[in-house]
Amino acid sequence: MKNQTITPLETQSKGKQAFVGLQMLFVAFGALVLVPLITGLNSNTALLTAGVGTLLFQLCTKKQVPIFLASSFAFIAPIQYGIQTWGIATTMGGLACTGFVYFALSLLVKLRGAEALQRFFPPVVVGPVIIIIGMGLAPVAVNMALAQDGSYQYTDAVLVSMATLLTTLIVAVFGKGMMKLIPIMFGILVGYIICLFKGLINFQPVLDAPWFSLPTFTTPEFHLEAIFYMLPIAIAPAVEHVGGIMAISSVTGKDFLKKPGLHRTLLGDGIATSAAALVGGPPNTTYAEVTGAVMLTRNFNPNIMTWAAVWAIAISFCGKVGAFLSTIPTIVMGGIMMLVFGSIAVVGMSTLIRGKVDVTEARNLCIISVVMTFGIGNMFVNVGDASIKGISLCALVAIILNLVLPKAINQEID
Repeated sequence: MKNQTITPLETQSKGKQAFVGLQMLFVAFGALVLVPLITGLNSNTALLTAGVGTLLFQLCTKKQVPIFLASSFAFIAPIQYGIQTWGIATTMGGLACTGFVYFALSLLVKLRGAEALQRFFPPVVVGPVIIIIGMGLAPVAVNMALAQDGSYQYTDAVLVSMATLLTTLIVAVFGKGMMKLIPIMFGILVGYIICLFKGLINFQPVLDAPWFSLPTFTTPEFHLEAIFYMLPIAIAPAVEHVGGIMAISSVTGKDFLKKPGLHRTLLGDGIATSAAALVGGPPNTTYAEVTGAVMLTRNFNPNIMTWAAVWAIAISFCGKVGAFLSTIPTIVMGGIMMLVFGSIAVVGMSTLIRGKVDVTEARNLCIISVVMTFGIGNMFVNVGDASIKGISLCALVAIILNLVLPKAINQEID
C-alpha cells in the first residue's frame, strides 16, 4: 500500500499541481455552492471560507491529509431556521460556537483515544440523528421543486425540477470516471438550459456585477438560545468526520487516524467551521466527492488540496461568479435537493447498518423511535426563555438515552 502514496505527484511541476487542484475544486463546486444558494448565504463567501478552511485544516494536520473542506449539508435546516428566527448575524454566532464541539471531541480523542467516541456516539445515536437531518429537509425540497411560493408556474416548475432530478440520477448511476463524481453539476446545467429556453432567467445581475469585488462578510452576534440550538447539531457531522478520515486513509494507504492523528483532524475541521461562520460562511466538512476524485486520479499529494483552496479563494473575489450563481432558479435547486436530502437520510441508515444495530432489541428500538418521532413531529422543550427543538433536541435525547438505558447482557459481554 505504501508504494501507492504521495511519490507519483511529487515529481510533477507546480503548474500541473495547480491544474489538478482546479480539477478537485470543480468536483466539489456543485455541492459547495449548493448550500449557500439554498440557505440564502453568499456563494462567494462560501468559496472563500472553503478555501481558507482547507488551509487552516492543513495547518492543524501539518499538511499530511489530502482532503478538501467545504459547505456542510448537515447545517442547511438549522441555518434556514436560524435566519428566520434570529437573523443571519445571530445564526452565524451560533454556528461559530459549533467548533467547540469539535474541540471537545478532539480533546477526548487525545486523552482517551478514538474508541472513546464509540461510547458516547455509537451508531444508534448518530444514525437516527442523520436520518432526521435528511428527512427534515424533504418538505423544503418539494416546496422549491414545485415553486409553491408562486415564483414560477406549476408546469414550468415540474418540468425543470424533474428534468434536473432525472439528469442527476442518470449521471450518478451511469456516469463513468470523473463524470460520476459531479452529478450535481450536470443536473444544474440541464435545468439551467431548460430555464434559458423558457425565458426564466434574468442576466441583469451578472451584467451589473463587477469583475472584482469582496465577498459579503457578516459580523456574528452571540445569543445563548442560538448557541444552544446549534451546538448539538455539530455532533453528527463531527462523528461523520471520522468516517471521512477513514475513507481517505483507505484510499491513500496511510493511517491518518494515527498520523497526524484523529485529534488533529477534528481540531482542524472545528477551526475551519468556526472560522467560516465568523465571516458569514456555512460550516465546513470533509468532502466525499473529492476523496472519490483522489481515489480515481491517484493524486495523493496534499499540495493538490492547497491549490484547490487557493483557486477557491481567488474565484471568491470575482463578483460575476456570485451574480451568475444567484441566477440559478430555485426550481433547479429543488430538483437537486430531492436527491441530496434523501441521500443524507440514507447515510444515517447506512450508519445503522454498518454498526450492525439490532433494531428489534428493546433499547435500540426505544432510542431510534423516540428520536425519529421527536424529529419528524417537531417536538420542542422550553427551558426558561429558550427553546430546544429539531435536530438539537434529537441529538441530546439520543445521547442521554444511550447513556441511561441499560445495555442488553450480550452487548455488555461484547
